[in-house]
Amino acid sequence: MVKEFRYRGVSVEELQSLSLEKLFELLPSRARRSLTRGITDGKRKLLEEAKLAKAGKLKTPIKTHLRDVIILPYMVGLNISVFSGKDFIPIDIKPEMVGHYLGEFAMTNKRVVHGAPGVGASRSSLYVPLK
Repeated sequence: MVKEFRYRGVSVEELQSLSLEKLFELLPSRARRSLTRGITDGKRKLLEEAKLAKAGKLKTPIKTHLRDVIILPYMVGLNISVFSGKDFIPIDIKPEMVGHYLGEFAMTNKRVVHGAPGVGASRSSLYVPLK
């Protein structure tokens, strides 16, 4: 039996039908403050694109540099590519992501993997045979 996800006691279907005022009461304070201070033109354009993609009217994938957009319930199920500073990282938005920022899911750094030192890296490496 699969457990149904509930955001603070509210199912995803109920979340999508809530008005913005009721939704703001459920969000954490940081997200609530960000949304009540207003939505800039860039964020508004992204949210409108998300609505079009959800309706199936948008053919191209959504790509954005905006990492500080709050994930809202109607965005669940979309695939948005977020810029990480080098590449666009595709993100499948799940119900558990509601209330978080897009940038939290597109890491800007990756793990450093150090290789063996090359010839000339140190004084002792001058005497290391190449084969």
